[in-house]
Amino acid sequence: MTAFTFRLEPLLRLRTAERDRRREELAKAFRAELVLQQQQQAVEDELQVTRQEAQQQSAPGPIHVDPLLHAHRYALLLQAHLAQLRRQQLAVRQEIDRRREALVEADRELRILEKLKERHLAAHVYQEQRADLRTLDEIALRRRPGRSEVAQP
Repeated sequence: MTAFTFRLEPLLRLRTAERDRRREELAKAFRAELVLQQQQQAVEDELQVTRQEAQQQSAPGPIHVDPLLHAHRYALLLQAHLAQLRRQQLAVRQEIDRRREALVEADRELRILEKLKERHLAAHVYQEQRADLRTLDEIALRRRPGRSEVAQP
């Protein structure tokens, strides 16, 4: 039996590498989204603490305006940072969708080549089996008693 060689094997390896690269890019985007979520949570927590401190400072009694102004400015700064993080998260989500689509396409192209390889292998095996059968039939005809040679048409 002759060894099977898929003539598009280099292309198959390239498509596999491309799919793996697309997977890694998608994983990086997911990690970036996770980092942004953690940063957003930290900013939201800090904003909540700042608001609570501002409420405590405005309790009955003498009011100190400077700390309240600083707390209010800091809260505005945190809100602006939170808005920026949300915009970044939206951009990252769009990038995740784009990378996911690219991965699906790369995976589809790889599966097409893999199926083609399977079909070629099946055809190769079939041809090899047919050749083996012809050889066995020829040997059986030659060994038949009373005949020394098979007549050729």
